[in-house]
Amino acid sequence: MPLPEFTRSTPLTMGVELELQLVGLSDFDLAPASPDMLDLLARAPFPGAVTPEITQSMIEVNSSVHSGYAPLVAELRLIRDTLIAAGDRLNVGLAGGGTHPFQQWSQRRIYEKPRFKEVSSLYGYLAKQFTVFGQHVHIGCADGDRALFLLHALNRYIPHFIALSASSPFLQGSDTAFQSARLNSVFAFPLSGRAPFLLRWEDFERDYFKRMEDTGIVRSMKDFYWDLRPKPEYGTIELRVCDTPLTVEHAAALAGYLQALCSYLLEGNEPMPREDDYLVYNYNRFQACRFGLDGAIVLPQGHQSVPLRDDILGSLERIAPHAERLGAGAALAHLAQVARTGGDATALRLVHEQEGSVESMVNLALRRFRSPD
Repeated sequence: MPLPEFTRSTPLTMGVELELQLVGLSDFDLAPASPDMLDLLARAPFPGAVTPEITQSMIEVNSSVHSGYAPLVAELRLIRDTLIAAGDRLNVGLAGGGTHPFQQWSQRRIYEKPRFKEVSSLYGYLAKQFTVFGQHVHIGCADGDRALFLLHALNRYIPHFIALSASSPFLQGSDTAFQSARLNSVFAFPLSGRAPFLLRWEDFERDYFKRMEDTGIVRSMKDFYWDLRPKPEYGTIELRVCDTPLTVEHAAALAGYLQALCSYLLEGNEPMPREDDYLVYNYNRFQACRFGLDGAIVLPQGHQSVPLRDDILGSLERIAPHAERLGAGAALAHLAQVARTGGDATALRLVHEQEGSVESMVNLALRRFRSPD
């Protein structure tokens, strides 16, 4: 299938996708409830969109396209409230978090959809192990060349989004010692990682995608599991490294940060991206996954090692004028507080230490999703 023409969208508009856990309230394990949940939600207007995911214990919700942070927060809260009301009718809880702390992948059921069956047939057990939960953020781009520029200019900021969203410290009942264990599951797929270093859409379309299509390995952009990928049919870039946060307010703040950061980068405030910037990419990504806000990254152009927390706080300060202009000042204030005091992975580990059970972590996630307080 030929790559769609890159659709021009309004620059710096944003949309959010959240993959959410469906939890049985009797045992706090994942529940194969998505067919019933989707059937119930289809009976009345839904604020945004809701779709199945690869296994029946998860769903994905999509916001509308927004130019401002405040309307995005309002819509995500309405989506949350609608989901909670449906869950209450089905006796099913909804939660964020990048992984469920103790579910067993072998017990998952693949959702009855042709693409999901195809993925399961190709990837075997990896498909069920892909019952992990991420937030994706789309940012509108004027054209394909600017989309590719942003794709690569953002490479040094990928650890920021991993650390600020990290909410997957436990897997299969064990503490992984990672803040974001979810991304290790994504990295198992052969077409994961980062996009090739191309800055012209014509080159990407002709010299990369067309050749990959000719190999028979890929048929569309959906076959790439990159950390950042272009979505030509939407006219966006899509950030895919974030764990699903425990609250929709945190999810909206991450989107507001990305929007302001793209504004800052498009004005030429940093050197042009280079392919050599990726020499430190996997190391920095690992640091953010393993240690979160306590990690240290190597800056790609100067090769200085800096504390990730300090780098995040410095970035939030640099881009503050762009955030204020876009109405996202509150988003940056929220994330600055997270950077200073710790995020969702820290809160989940703390409740486990205090209460001594993996079920207590799920209970915290359920409560946080229902209300951030």
